[in-house]
Amino acid sequence: MTKKLILGFATFALAVASAANYKVTLFQPSMLEGKELKPGEYKVTVTDSKATISKGKESVEANVKVETADEKFSSTSVRYQNGDGKYRIREIRIGGTTTKLVFN
Repeated sequence: MTKKLILGFATFALAVASAANYKVTLFQPSMLEGKELKPGEYKVTVTDSKATISKGKESVEANVKVETADEKFSSTSVRYQNGDGKYRIREIRIGGTTTKLVFN
């Protein structure tokens, strides 16, 4: 019983440690995975190759590739692809880090 409890706790701790959390502010309506996100501050949780962007009860999950830039980003920024009048999130660059989240 004790070994199972320790193994379960270790697995949970590893899963929590592998998730990265960031905050991002969207200043305009933004599309991700076909869902429109309203302007506001969102929490971004990255686990493996999935990113979940959430605000309150609203959330969307998308495939993401985490890349490392050569230099730190001075501030968090969102890069878009604009087509048919809609802004689709393509990258989120995390300020103070070299982390870049690239969405398909």
